[in-house]
Amino acid sequence: MSALITPELVVLDADLGSEKAAVVRRLAGLVADAGRATGAEALAGDALAREAQAATGLPGGIAIPHCRSAAVTQASLAFARLDPKVDFGAADGPADLVFLIAAPAAGDADHLTLLSALARALVRPDFVAALRAAASPADVVALVEEVVSPSPATGATAATSTPAPATTPAATPAAAAPVSTEKSPARRRLVAVTACPTGIAHTYMAADKLTAAAQAAGVDLVVETQGSSGATPLDPAVVRDAEAVVFAVDVGVRDRDRFAGKPVVQAGTKRAINDPDGMIREALAAADDPNARRVPGAGSGAGSGEAAAPAARPGTASEIRRWLLTGVSYMIPFVAAGGLLIALGFLFGGYQIVNPNPDVEGSSYALSWVLNNSFFDLPTASGVEGLNDGFLGYLGAVCTVLGQAAFGFLVPALAGYIAFAIADRPGIVPGFVVGAVSVSVGAGFIGGLVGGIIAGFAARWIASWKLPTGVRGLQPVVIIPLLATLISSGIMAVLLGRPLAAALEGLGNWLNGLTGTSAVLLGIILGLMMCFDLGGPVNKAAYVFATTGLAAGSGAPLVIMATVMAAGMVPPLAMALSTLVRPKLYTPAERDNGKAAWLLGLSFISEGAIPFAAADPLRVIPSMMLGGATTGAIVAASGVELRAPHGGIFVFFAMNGVLMFLVALVVGTVVGALAVTVAKSIGGRKTGTDVPEDAVDLAHAHTAGASAPAPGAPARV
Repeated sequence: MSALITPELVVLDADLGSEKAAVVRRLAGLVADAGRATGAEALAGDALAREAQAATGLPGGIAIPHCRSAAVTQASLAFARLDPKVDFGAADGPADLVFLIAAPAAGDADHLTLLSALARALVRPDFVAALRAAASPADVVALVEEVVSPSPATGATAATSTPAPATTPAATPAAAAPVSTEKSPARRRLVAVTACPTGIAHTYMAADKLTAAAQAAGVDLVVETQGSSGATPLDPAVVRDAEAVVFAVDVGVRDRDRFAGKPVVQAGTKRAINDPDGMIREALAAADDPNARRVPGAGSGAGSGEAAAPAARPGTASEIRRWLLTGVSYMIPFVAAGGLLIALGFLFGGYQIVNPNPDVEGSSYALSWVLNNSFFDLPTASGVEGLNDGFLGYLGAVCTVLGQAAFGFLVPALAGYIAFAIADRPGIVPGFVVGAVSVSVGAGFIGGLVGGIIAGFAARWIASWKLPTGVRGLQPVVIIPLLATLISSGIMAVLLGRPLAAALEGLGNWLNGLTGTSAVLLGIILGLMMCFDLGGPVNKAAYVFATTGLAAGSGAPLVIMATVMAAGMVPPLAMALSTLVRPKLYTPAERDNGKAAWLLGLSFISEGAIPFAAADPLRVIPSMMLGGATTGAIVAASGVELRAPHGGIFVFFAMNGVLMFLVALVVGTVVGALAVTVAKSIGGRKTGTDVPEDAVDLAHAHTAGASAPAPGAPARV
């Protein structure tokens, strides 16, 4: 296996600038100059994007900027001993020892294990002191190689090392000792799980810090690291005997049900690194507190303690954000797949492909052609303007039906996995059902958010019931799905359905009353509505108003249709432009979403901006409304007419005034992108805050069953 670090990747006692961005760029340049990355800027950009989410400074003057990046061709370490020191966000001051950990986007397990071994060594004072005393780059290389590839004489290899429990001696300079599940009879017993989004650094550093703190406190602690180099599940007997569990995680805990009913202390990996003693103390206190927060799960017997969390529980804002991002992460594939398929349907089949087929009652052209035709019996629609027949028409029909089916799961998936984030697996069924109900009653995206939260809390509450042993086995498969679904969907259907329907009808009547007034005012109002909830009831009210008027065939309704479509195209395009202009404001995963948003926006798929709006609604939604209102005003004032109800750029042939439509779209997109970029630049999350999760890290973690992101996409550690 090739070396992770070489002397040309080391600089000692160097002045690399006064800002951490300059240090990261210089270290990325060393990696690129050594032929280990395709470009320094791309690597530095991914590392700084990770840095923007949570500071990588550690106590003791250490910093570990790190990332997975498609620009990295060979797993590498670049090291700088700085003079003067540079602030990387650690609470105790600036850093003089900086490692840039550069992992390929699809790094092999062996290299990831070695990188993890280095991260764990950085919590050892002897290793840090040796780095400060190194006289040459070769000395640093030798120190690092001894950590990541120790000689047989020093003990276990890094590739097989796991966190040492508190009952074993302190880790040697070579590696941590293997886990032992033997327990001292008189000692308290805890278990812990550590996990970060890509499992290279913080996962293992948190594990070792907790282990050392437990050892100092005289506590038996066994840690399961859910990292990129794999995980060995805790022995069920160890879990059963543990008095409490510590979750030091930035992503979801795999197989969380194993710990059901155990008192729990949960925080991010960064707190475990900075304050492991506090987490151990709080875990011991939780074990002695009958009202402590407990891990939910069927038959857990959590009781009322579930609601009474200890002081270490995440803040309310962080928990709400985690719930929403979990739902969004699972929803993203439905948005991308459904939106792109529908766009292809319009391209191949024509803008009328989604309209009712007069020859087949109750069915669109797309659905009727898929059901009644095949490659051997291609559909014909001769003479129908805006509709392609033959092979292209059939292909467009197939794409449309598939895309509409995928879009049908968008809100149920959002609600279902919000409920999952709150109640774990018991929340999935009631969440999906309430999401489907919210669509049927017209609540849309906002109904999915609210319904998912209701379903999650209902499921968690029912899961905490102390049922007799004889019926406890029915709790997860019958009682929770039945009652939680009845409660959440009943509230949506009985209490929320009628108010939403009345609101939609009132909005429609109000808009109809504005038809004869100022065209500019109407354009502004429609633009604001289209961008307010991105496919929700307000957006749908404006769209239904436009399509209903379209059937009249007169001039004013055609202008309204053009206004609505143009404004609805702005949010995805504005977010895509913002991620392109200021990529440092967004995570690598969000930048990937921005690339997909170009085509979604051009196809009039407003939902392409939902992932951004759900993650940061207070900055994104007002900015999108400003851009949409600008576009709506220009289109309405220019009198652009559109005869197609959908399709974006694929229906320009059905439009009068294409040039002004494009001008309005460009202006609104620029305004929206500028507004959201300024809003995020001024009021964005500050470096150094503890970020629990982001949309796509969660998507990768849950869909792949691991904390590492999908190959080809840079991600944070």
